[in-house]
This record gives sequence, structure tokens and C-alpha cells, in this order.
Amino acid sequence: MDAANQSVVSEFVFLGLSNSWEIQLVLFVFSSMFYMASMMGNSLIVLTVTSDHHLHSPMYFLLANLSFIDLGVSSVTSPKMIYDLFRKRKVISFGGCIAQIFFIHVIGGVEMVLLIAMAFDRYVAICKPLYYLTIMSQKMCILLLVAAWIIGLIHSVVQLVFVIKLPFCGPNVLDSFYCDLPRFIKLACTDTYRLEFMVTANSGFISLGSFFILIISYTFILITVRKHSSGGSSKALSTLSTHIMVVILFFGPCIFVYTWPHPTSHLDKFLAIFDAVLTPFLNPVIYTFRNKEMKTAIKRVCSQLIVYRKIS
Repeated sequence: MDAANQSVVSEFVFLGLSNSWEIQLVLFVFSSMFYMASMMGNSLIVLTVTSDHHLHSPMYFLLANLSFIDLGVSSVTSPKMIYDLFRKRKVISFGGCIAQIFFIHVIGGVEMVLLIAMAFDRYVAICKPLYYLTIMSQKMCILLLVAAWIIGLIHSVVQLVFVIKLPFCGPNVLDSFYCDLPRFIKLACTDTYRLEFMVTANSGFISLGSFFILIISYTFILITVRKHSSGGSSKALSTLSTHIMVVILFFGPCIFVYTWPHPTSHLDKFLAIFDAVLTPFLNPVIYTFRNKEMKTAIKRVCSQLIVYRKIS
């Protein structure tokens, strides 16, 4: 932190999403609505899985943790973006910027591993059903969760160790609404080519590699599913299609932002809004509306809450 404290720049200025009052109003309504919906939806999934004993299985344990992570995704950038929409000067402190980068990459790393763990869970359930409860034991689920957080922390800290030492003495304007690592590095008063390559390798190629591993895994599972009976196969296909949609929603923006050689400001901002506001909202919607067991459990929990509220 000593090098960071010696930097002339103590805060960064966001250019935001638009200078048009009409567009800002639309974005405010759109972002606020989806932010609240994603917080409520993901909180409901976490509450439902933890309180309903019918959902105490490895698949729903991982799903609840994914929803918990999506609560973090919604909270890291969205509240400040909504708060800044009508502010003329959108600023964030140096420490606040570093904190945003840290949490974005921790959460991103954890979610990446959780999605891989969920693919592994579906592989075991479909390809090795007789050994499912033995392989996906409570101990295995906890190990997968701990591994996800450790990998997420390592992924974030490895980048910040180098970034936090950069000198910032010149421009402090970020053409964005949050502190994203590629644009942040470019403001440093030194040659950052090697660091930019490291960030691309760490975030971009890992995202791309994980995405292809997941797609190959699900393709293999789908081939296996086709050999099963039509009744079981239709249920498995519904579950797998849900997982594949979530994987595409999560990895699509990440791969584009960190690996595309010619970044476009407007497209980057659109993908960033999609990733920060829409994806955390769509995840619970996809999992809930395409899963009869989840819908039934949510109805039970909601009815219990209504009864409890009437009694109290």
C-alpha cells in the first residue's frame, strides 16, 4: 500500500453511462427494478434451499451458494452505479476502486468454480447415478465450496499484488461506471504492457478455458443422456439446458471484455450492465421457472411466511 499512497491520484472520476437525462432516467428505473428483483430472487432461493428439507441435496446446496454469490455480484457495482446516475461528478476513492476490483474478481472466481462444480454434480448424477450420494457427499460439497473461495481469493489477490504498486500520477478518468481492471491499469504512469498481458491471461484465458471445459463436459453429458430412457432423459435435458444457459450468461461478457483485442466503450458498458444487473436477476428466474421442485418449495416457503406474518 505504500506505493499506492505515494500516487498523486487519490480518486477516480467515472464518465458514467450517458449524459442524456432521458437515458439516465430509463437506466435508473431499469437498474433499480432489476437490482431489487435480483436481490429478492436470490435471497428467496437461499432461504428456500436452507429451510426446505426436500432441497437438502448437493445440487441445491450448490445452487444456493450460486445465488449467494449473485447477491454479491448485484451489490459490488450496481448500488453505486444507480447512485451516480444523476450526479454530475461521479467519483470513487483510490481505496474504493481497489476494493471494487478485489471483490469483482473474488466473486467472479468463486462463481466460475461453482459452475464447474455444478457441471461435475450433473455428470455424477447422470453418468454414475448409483454412486451419486457416495461421490457427492456433504464433505465433497463443502470441499468444493472451500476450493471455490480459495481459488477466487488467489485469482483476485495475484492481480492486485501487481496493480496496487502501480504509480498513478496523471489522468484519473475512467470511461466506465465502475473500476474495471483493464481500464484502471491503462491510467498508470508506467509501461503496463506485461501487466495487461498478465490480466488477459489470468482473467480472459481462464474464463475462455473454463467455458470450453464446461461446454465439452455438458456435450459429453448430453450424449450420455440420449442413451437413457425418454422419461428420465427429458428431465435431465431440462436441468442441463438450465445450467448451460447460466454458463453462457456468466462467461459471455467475461470472455468478450478480457479477450477481445479491440474493446468498444459502448459495447463494454452494455455488457457490464448486463453482467452486473441482468445476469444476477436471470439466474434465479432460469432456475426457478425451469425447475418444478424449486417452484413447489418456493410456494411452500412463501405460504409459511404469509402464515407467520398473519400470526405475528
